[in-house]
Amino acid sequence: MSEKQIFIFGAGYSGKAFARANPGAATIFGTTRSPEKFEGLRQAGIAPLLFDGALSGEIGKALEKTTHLVISVAPEEAGDPVLNATQEAIAGMPALEWIGYLSTVGVYGDYGGAWVNEKTTCRPVSKRSVMRVEAEQQWLKLGKDIGRPVAILRLSGIYGPGRNALVNLENGTARRLVKPDQVFNRIHCDDIAGALWQLIEGNTGGIFNITDDEPAPPQDVVAYAASLMGVEPPPEIPFETAQLSPMARSFYGENKRVANAAIKAAGYGFRFSDYRAAFDHMWASGDWRDGEARSPIKR
Repeated sequence: MSEKQIFIFGAGYSGKAFARANPGAATIFGTTRSPEKFEGLRQAGIAPLLFDGALSGEIGKALEKTTHLVISVAPEEAGDPVLNATQEAIAGMPALEWIGYLSTVGVYGDYGGAWVNEKTTCRPVSKRSVMRVEAEQQWLKLGKDIGRPVAILRLSGIYGPGRNALVNLENGTARRLVKPDQVFNRIHCDDIAGALWQLIEGNTGGIFNITDDEPAPPQDVVAYAASLMGVEPPPEIPFETAQLSPMARSFYGENKRVANAAIKAAGYGFRFSDYRAAFDHMWASGDWRDGEARSPIKR
């Protein structure tokens, strides 16, 4: 089998975690909209390219040898920017074996705290989640049209080094909003990386919820992080009186518990099955502050 070449459209926080997780396993290209981010991508083991919504010669050349394509770019009003610019090029990629699209559990909408799985009907509430459902369908259709497996990875709230309640407590931005019976699932970036590698290694297609085992009230996560740090947690704030951005408020308009049996059935074992295991590890290892300098996943 020839060596893998992976191309990530939108190599941000999750893309860098993916590249750092398995160094040397593949040649990895990744795009960003900003040249200032090139060095961060290089440090993660990604060859950086600019993508501003147009297919450049450099990108086209890299796609010719790409075996695995990962899309981590949000759709826009005009549609999926990657599909809009590169659909024809992707359809003609000679070495392509597999496509992965990073989506969101927001596509399910509000289920009043009930459990949802990959067969649950999507009834998105927010405009951004409506656009996600459309993008998922377009990528699945493209895969069908060109005879390649497409994996849709529906991610819950992403956290990890540099992006977590410990950091928020340290910098004074942590809040404990309380809305009765509200829960959220979460996912550590190392488990996004691990699930992606699992699906890539098997060229496995389908829809997968990439989420932890324990939907939990958000205020509990902040309280747990405070207990590790030995500090007082911030006071509880009733949701009704909280000052929130429209986007933040919209997150609280959706309440569901997301099941993850499909990715486990595909062979993936979670590194952090709940937020406590992840926070214990981040606190003990000291890597909670820094989202860049990371050690490879033990697999």
